Amino acid sequence: MSDWHIRLARPEDAEHLPAIELAAGMLFREVEGLSEIAGMHAIPADQQRSMIRKGHSLVAEMDGRLVGFLSTEPHRKELHIREFSVHPDMQGKGIGTILLRGIGIDAHNSGFSAITLTTFTDVPWNAPFYERLGYTVISDLAAHPRLNAEIEQEVQHGLPRERRCAMIKFLG
Repeated sequence: MSDWHIRLARPEDAEHLPAIELAAGMLFREVEGLSEIAGMHAIPADQQRSMIRKGHSLVAEMDGRLVGFLSTEPHRKELHIREFSVHPDMQGKGIGTILLRGIGIDAHNSGFSAITLTTFTDVPWNAPFYERLGYTVISDLAAHPRLNAEIEQEVQHGLPRERRCAMIKFLG
């Protein structure tokens, strides 16, 4: 049995999420060509609160302390994962997998047809991790203008286009 659990995020959780995101982002120091983005920025608490109010964001909690989260935004019939972070001290315990499975259940029960995200193609805890959980790379971004725009915005913020991809998991 685990000593942590997941639950729907509450507005007061938003203050704690940027620190988790920044800590998890430091793992990019070890990724060739991406060390400059390590801990680069985090989604501000006010934006996190806005996503939380939409009702489809989750947190992982242990002994009253938040240790991970998954923030989402609905886009018509798709639920988009905006940010997904687990504190480095808590990685390797299955928290990320359970957060993703939990959001899949929530999205399905809420009537969404798919979950989408953008991520790095070649970072082990990014696209390869999502693929193991049923997500597929979208090869034709022209067919998904919203996701194409997401990647373009990421490139404008300094992320390397050739290492970014959009992914989708259809629910049913």
